[in-house]
Amino acid sequence: MSDALAPDEVIGPAHGGDAKRWMKEALLAFPRMVKLVGRLIRDPRVPRRAKAFALLALGYVVSPIDLIPDMIPVVGETDDILIVVLALHRLIRSAGHEVVEELWDGPQDILEIVEHAVDIAAGLVPARLSWLVRRIA
Repeated sequence: MSDALAPDEVIGPAHGGDAKRWMKEALLAFPRMVKLVGRLIRDPRVPRRAKAFALLALGYVVSPIDLIPDMIPVVGETDDILIVVLALHRLIRSAGHEVVEELWDGPQDILEIVEHAVDIAAGLVPARLSWLVRRIA
């Protein structure tokens, strides 16, 4: 698994097209990703804290109470997306590459693209918020 890219690496001209391609592939892999998350949550090798954080993130997304109300166009969905991406990042990293590979049922290159897309998204989180999330999880 690769390290997260800095925001300037994602937005810069050298990586802009690649980031779009990775995000597109990650979206196409969404059904398999949902299955992977379910398997990771049921797997005893995955730390309980990472599972708990993922379940809390799911609860937050389905809850009608948000930090930023969903009725605000575009911005209203940002907090939900941010929390889901951070929970997914934490779950995959905590499980370990071998466990994730074992539980993944799709092509290996798609898993790498999904992992890279999650790393990119997690790398866009401000350092202060990232620190807080790591402390909670």
